Amino acid sequence: MTLFKPYISVEGLNVSYKKCQALENITVAIPEKQITVIIGPSGCGKTTLLKCLNRLIDLTEGVKLSGRVLVDGVDIYNSRAVDATHIRRKMGLLSQRPFPLPMSIYDNVAYGLRLNGLKDKLKVDAVVEHYLKMVGLWEEVKHRLKNPAWNLSAGQQQRLCLARSLAVEPEAILGDEPTSALDPMSSQRIEKIFLELKSQYTIVVVTHILRQAKRLADYVIFLYLGKLIEHGPAHSIFENPKEPETQAYIRGEIS
Repeated sequence: MTLFKPYISVEGLNVSYKKCQALENITVAIPEKQITVIIGPSGCGKTTLLKCLNRLIDLTEGVKLSGRVLVDGVDIYNSRAVDATHIRRKMGLLSQRPFPLPMSIYDNVAYGLRLNGLKDKLKVDAVVEHYLKMVGLWEEVKHRLKNPAWNLSAGQQQRLCLARSLAVEPEAILGDEPTSALDPMSSQRIEKIFLELKSQYTIVVVTHILRQAKRLADYVIFLYLGKLIEHGPAHSIFENPKEPETQAYIRGEIS
């Protein structure tokens, strides 16, 4: 029985690449305005599941998908009224490595605003400043906003990418091992920002770092060999896992 309001509901999801079954009959609800962490050994389907949530899986050649993914009650795969671009805009994505656009720091954040029709420079200025402050980057870059974004450190670039995603007002943030390419200090900053943002956004993070999962998670999804083994509140999964595979993973016996 679900004791929370789900923002995303996955029902009977199957995904295969050519002859390889990546996900098998996944059914799980993801809580609204909490941090859900997807854990499991390498190759278990974590990133595949994440990509299904915003239809990035559509861009993978040879993929076959069945089942349903409902966002706010709307099946994002079977409704003719659903536009994949709109779904991706609702769910900001942080990849393993930061990918700032080949333009200035300012224009990275302003890019989506302009695409959405905001032309007033004063309003764009205010929004850019607001979201750079939200990710703790404003004081570090406010005197060099016209500099190329690639001049920033990897950690700063990742925070810039987060600001760019937030500027178009998503409802959710998806992170695919978003700190794996960062130094420990930058990783801590990203984690801190996620914890601050969860009251406003639904956040789903894939991580292979169990310590990070324990620091961040309100809710946990554990995958193994493409199957959903166990899911529930973080304290239950980490302190009293019920399934043998989960127990072995928590003890570090499978990775």
